[in-house]
Amino acid sequence: MLPFARVSIIGLGLIGSSVARAVKANMPEVRVTGFDADPEVRDRARDLGFCDDVADTAGTAVIDAGLVILCVPVGAMGPVAELMAADLPSDAIVSDVGSCKQSVAEALAAALPQATIIPAHPVAGTEKSGPDAGFATLFKGRWCILTPPADAPEAAVEALSSFWQRLGADVEIMDARHHDLVLAVTSHLPHLIAYTIVGTADDLEEVTQSEVIKYSAGGFRDFTRIAASDPVMWRDVFLNNKDAVLEMLQRFSEDLTALQRAIRYGKGDDLEALFARTRDIRRSIVEQGQDDDAPDFGRKH
Repeated sequence: MLPFARVSIIGLGLIGSSVARAVKANMPEVRVTGFDADPEVRDRARDLGFCDDVADTAGTAVIDAGLVILCVPVGAMGPVAELMAADLPSDAIVSDVGSCKQSVAEALAAALPQATIIPAHPVAGTEKSGPDAGFATLFKGRWCILTPPADAPEAAVEALSSFWQRLGADVEIMDARHHDLVLAVTSHLPHLIAYTIVGTADDLEEVTQSEVIKYSAGGFRDFTRIAASDPVMWRDVFLNNKDAVLEMLQRFSEDLTALQRAIRYGKGDDLEALFARTRDIRRSIVEQGQDDDAPDFGRKH
């Protein structure tokens, strides 16, 4: 039995269009309605055909929906929810795909006080954006973290879990605040570091006579890939998860200071021990199927 007969997707960028494509690939009987605030994106979505219908308003998109998934920047969750509030069916489940969960839960609860809200975060993505960037297998083998409030109906949580599992994801239930702390370490801080390093390199271009970009090695190329992610989305992530990010940033700053001391005072054993520990972490990520060990990270040559 399908968990939902009708799914509405609000926001048709990388994640939203991938959800739509994954639904059509794995549950073709489910009717998918999409909406995006940008009329050009709506037109492109119609051309690409990954939705059965593309509505011109958020309210129209959610009529008769069993599941509504907000795929918009986390700072826009509340305002977008308000736009669809009057047309939202009373028995619909409202979810999202945002990288911050506590702020999203609060914003959606304020905008839709009578709705069944189960925030979610599929931990998947690429540096690309827009409706053309989506693909049906984006969530296969990836985690989707659900952060239901304490009073969420068990049947609704089970239905949303089944939905994501049918898209190929592994589902985990987690407290919203704990999620935000975990993601601050595994996602938000790495992006912040990448943005900083690439910005610093750009600032040094005149000093190095353009050699930073020209001779960028694999490590710098990986940082630029992360730093190419959607700027509006990440602006909202840092503003909405600032407490956890600042906590992790402080810890990182302390660790970085210790590393500076090790280099300054020639503590080679300390450096080697750190590098060995982090190499083991990388190997465990590959072993758990969250990446592969292809040479040069699978780059084509």
